[in-house]
Amino acid sequence: MKKLLVMLLVFSMLLAMTACSTAPATPGEAPAEDSNKVDVGIVLPTKDEPRWVQDETRFTEALKSTDYSVEILFSQGSSAKEKENVDALIAKGIKVLIICPHDGGAAAAAVEAAKKEGIKVIAYDRLITGTDAVDYYVTFDSIAVGEAQARYLVEQATGTGNPLYLYAGAASDNNAFLFFEGAWNVLQPKIADGTFVIKNSSEAVALQGNAKLTRDEMGKIIGQVTTNWDFNEAKSKAEAHLTAAKPADKGNVYILAPNDGTARAIADAFAADKAVTSYKVTGQDAEKASVQYIIDGKQSMTVFKDVRTLVKDSIEMAVAILGGKEPQTTGSYNNGKVDVKAKQTEVIVVKQDNVKAALVDSGYYPASEFTGLQ
Repeated sequence: MKKLLVMLLVFSMLLAMTACSTAPATPGEAPAEDSNKVDVGIVLPTKDEPRWVQDETRFTEALKSTDYSVEILFSQGSSAKEKENVDALIAKGIKVLIICPHDGGAAAAAVEAAKKEGIKVIAYDRLITGTDAVDYYVTFDSIAVGEAQARYLVEQATGTGNPLYLYAGAASDNNAFLFFEGAWNVLQPKIADGTFVIKNSSEAVALQGNAKLTRDEMGKIIGQVTTNWDFNEAKSKAEAHLTAAKPADKGNVYILAPNDGTARAIADAFAADKAVTSYKVTGQDAEKASVQYIIDGKQSMTVFKDVRTLVKDSIEMAVAILGGKEPQTTGSYNNGKVDVKAKQTEVIVVKQDNVKAALVDSGYYPASEFTGLQ
């Protein structure tokens, strides 16, 4: 009996070991442990802004034409979550990381972790600063965006003493500085000659004689007029500025708004002020809601950055890397540590008179998305 019990025990252990072992893969199939492998990891800053949801859609469409596996994650405005996302993608064996950082400086730790694993890093739309772990940068010409916004305001202005209200993106985003630099390049001469008078930033007034601003000087201005890319903060800041402004500081006003979301929020605040006779307000990204605002005369312009092209450039760069080739670049940006090779995409100014040609006829949006389109 004792011998029989021992034999039964051994048999039970063998069955347990067999049940826990991994079955061999079917010929032609990848082993089970490889099923979660990902070739390209993409990390975007948040799902709470239309721009990044739009980018997700474009990436998904563009990736259908490749043979590589891809996973897209969102950081929801958190650098900690961003690092978690990158770590999760590293664990899945990615070979290329495409990342648009929530905070360009804080993202350095995440991409350095990727570099240690031999992963190539492509900064997407926003530059990651203070690290040598960034291999490439795919971007729109951010200085050109700011220049286009400012040029529009200059072209609309007549006479002198025109009230000018300045707003900027988040100080944690390197692009916010580039947009502002471009805008200042065009606006400063017109501030110096009296065409515009700055009404909402004492730091900008103190520096208005400087044709060029250092990053620290820009930081002082941005610190006063930042929207942090947040609609509610933009509207609250605009309302506070209007409350503090004198009637003479209103009338026909000109507003540098950094992007479409903040432009709509700021426009709503200025439109509600009875002392504001008219306003011209800039934007960028060609978000659907802002395109409708432009059609309706509530927003003056937007800078159209064709995400299809930016996404296409990113995917082509990733595919080249995966194929052992050197990606094509058109310039470079210094991130405070190294010169990062970059591929730049051109931008287009969209106003009420060219909405249809730029955004509908080009196939970017269907006409059915809008009302009153002519």
